[in-house]
Amino acid sequence: MSNEKEFHPFVAPEAQVKEFTIKAIIMGGIFGIIFGAATVYLALKAGLTVSASIPIAVIAITLGRKFLKTTILENNIIQTTGSAGESIAAGVVFTLPGFLFLTEPTSASFFNYITILTLAIFGGILGTLMMIPLRRSLIVKEHGVLPYPEGTACASVLKAGEKGGDFAKTAFMGLGFAFIYALLQKIFHVISELPKFATHQVNKYFPSATLSSEITPEYMGVGYIIGPKISGVLVAGGVLSWFVFIPLLASVVPGDVVAAQLVKLGYLANLATGGGPGNWDPATHQFADWSVALYRAYVRQIGAGAVAAGGFITLFKTLPTIISSFKGSISSLKEKNDTNAVVKRTDRDLDIRVVGIGSAILIILMTVLPQVPGDTIISKLILGVLVIIFGAFFVTVSSRIVGLIGSSNNPISGMTIATIMGTCLVFIAVGWTGKVYEPMALVVGGIICIAAANAGATSQDLKTGYIVGATPRYQQLALFVGAIVSSLAIGATVKILDTPSREMLAQGIQHAIGTDKYPAPQGTLMATLIKGILSYNLDWQFVLVGVAIAIVMELCGIKALSFAVGVYLPLSTTLPIFVGGAIRGIVDWRKKRKGEEVHPEEEDLGKGNLFATGLVAGGAIAGVIVAFLSASDNVNAALAKWSAEHGLVNLLSDTGYMLLGVAFFAFMGIVLYRVAIKKNEIELEN
Repeated sequence: MSNEKEFHPFVAPEAQVKEFTIKAIIMGGIFGIIFGAATVYLALKAGLTVSASIPIAVIAITLGRKFLKTTILENNIIQTTGSAGESIAAGVVFTLPGFLFLTEPTSASFFNYITILTLAIFGGILGTLMMIPLRRSLIVKEHGVLPYPEGTACASVLKAGEKGGDFAKTAFMGLGFAFIYALLQKIFHVISELPKFATHQVNKYFPSATLSSEITPEYMGVGYIIGPKISGVLVAGGVLSWFVFIPLLASVVPGDVVAAQLVKLGYLANLATGGGPGNWDPATHQFADWSVALYRAYVRQIGAGAVAAGGFITLFKTLPTIISSFKGSISSLKEKNDTNAVVKRTDRDLDIRVVGIGSAILIILMTVLPQVPGDTIISKLILGVLVIIFGAFFVTVSSRIVGLIGSSNNPISGMTIATIMGTCLVFIAVGWTGKVYEPMALVVGGIICIAAANAGATSQDLKTGYIVGATPRYQQLALFVGAIVSSLAIGATVKILDTPSREMLAQGIQHAIGTDKYPAPQGTLMATLIKGILSYNLDWQFVLVGVAIAIVMELCGIKALSFAVGVYLPLSTTLPIFVGGAIRGIVDWRKKRKGEEVHPEEEDLGKGNLFATGLVAGGAIAGVIVAFLSASDNVNAALAKWSAEHGLVNLLSDTGYMLLGVAFFAFMGIVLYRVAIKKNEIELEN
């Protein structure tokens, strides 16, 4: 039952408080750029994201109180504007890198700054547009039914900030610690970036088994935030790939067969050419690194099948919620409101006509802009119509689901897979088969993924605003601004990170995205599905093995999607995430043993979570800065002079240098643990 009549926001509707100000929009735009770039970096490397609303709110309160004298409603506008960057970045990275892996020769040309920017803005605006008519039904009428956990927690942060307190200091400590650690690792190379211990391919008992870990602060922070259960399932998938599949394949598959498979997949020019993944030697018919070669040739396709099946299973399990959500939202929109009544400040939305006009403009722009793939005006018009239809449905679904289970559990991948498969089936029905239509299908999937992700974040923001007493129309305008501003940085960051190094160019790899440096797991999966449906040029035996693995995990009571992502990603990514999750598990066990119960609303504001958030932000921001600097050959040459790696290897040996890095990572884990066990002194208003 609705609590609409009984609810009283923190700031009364009749109160006149500064809200939609220039300084709030500028600060929100800056945070959107920073966290959007950091999310791009993290999602390309690990296929994971973390919510930006709470850390932005924490920082906004601190900076606003000390320097800008912002009100609680201005701080809300700051976090609303800034959070758009994180959600749009996630949608972009999860889909648009697929342009690089489609079979149509011109597909990769669409992976340019202008196209990424255009599609990011379209998806971000669509997600916000479709939420305008849904706000009253989902946020207001079902305030006592849909908790919107992240939005409620963020409102608690803003209210706690009004009462004072110094809880932001912990997040800044984490950010500073991570930034210094990342500089020692990525600039001065005092800390090894990738400690790796492997058995040789000729090992009789366990050939090519590889234990490696990318010991970065952002991975430890992500692991702590997602907790021991999810991080444990993730690393379990990695163990299956790197300690089961790869040793098994190394025992039975000859080098020539592996090389031929890499040629088929486009990783190797031909059997007579050296290089490629694993460094193929045509003279000896061997790879310098068998684990990398086998991972590229076979394991990634198995992982792709598992991720696709996991996404569908997640979507299928939420079908009852999806159906009821859509019906409930449609029926609530049909209710007539008294247009003669005086509309309170906290009930003022943008006009419903904005939705219709905005949707029509999106269709027109998709039809006429050359950045959108399509061979005719009619085909591009159909794309625009499909985007609006799928967008209206999945925005509704996404907004309702995050209200129940939170943004972290939102099955965006499943929705995107369903959109792509539905689009491909429409294409097949009208006779559009073949390589030329692959990028068109990806455009629809990409925009819907961005829109659904942004709609989930938008819903949380509107819930926050409802609790603190914000003006909805100002929040909606702020979300439009945030979508456009952050998209400018997201497109630039993606292209900078995709700049290949000289080593990659020497190996014939023209992009950094899709390599072990930035795997982009979801983007490659979307391309794999599109190619499989439209061109039928796919090794279905490996994909179906992955599907079977996902089904087995689900039957065992394990979340298939998390396990599948672990199968797909390198173990070097999932292992440090697991370390962070294990630390969280130890902290929770210790608190439970001591009887220190934590209120659900306070969990995101605990010292451990705040410090871990700082680790993620600091590590990711440092990674982005280094990637930007590395785009210049002159800067690269200057950075090389500062590297201590050569001297440390000569002093300690390769193994000693890697163990030194492990020691630094362990020290960071100890610091995180010590911070996390300190008693939380934050008091939230009930």
